[in-house]
Amino acid sequence: MLVTEQEISEIKKFILQLNVNEKNVVVVEGKRDSDALKKIGYSGKVLEFHKFGGMIKFVDSVAKYQKIIILFDGDKKGRYLTGKAIQLLERRTKIDLSYKRKLREISRGKIKFIEQLVCYEPYLV
Repeated sequence: MLVTEQEISEIKKFILQLNVNEKNVVVVEGKRDSDALKKIGYSGKVLEFHKFGGMIKFVDSVAKYQKIIILFDGDKKGRYLTGKAIQLLERRTKIDLSYKRKLREISRGKIKFIEQLVCYEPYLV
């Protein structure tokens, strides 16, 4: 994948912004997504949706956090999970989708799956 200097700069800012908010928790779909975030420099708390064993257990577990940053994939399943999580969590905690939108803008739509962020790793380390 062709990566521009501007993308690299914006990804660095993206990770910095994520790392600044220590009270927040980032939620991804699975292990590879979590690993990809860590490889590009994210040092905060990451929760993997698949470990919760269903949407209800997930919602009950994460509702205790002040703010949840949802970074589910941009495929059909990810969009469904995002919608369902918003529907069930909107009155219980604050949900932030701005990082998901920002990631789409930075990559100009190239990054559909969070695990694809590893393509930036050689430029950030």
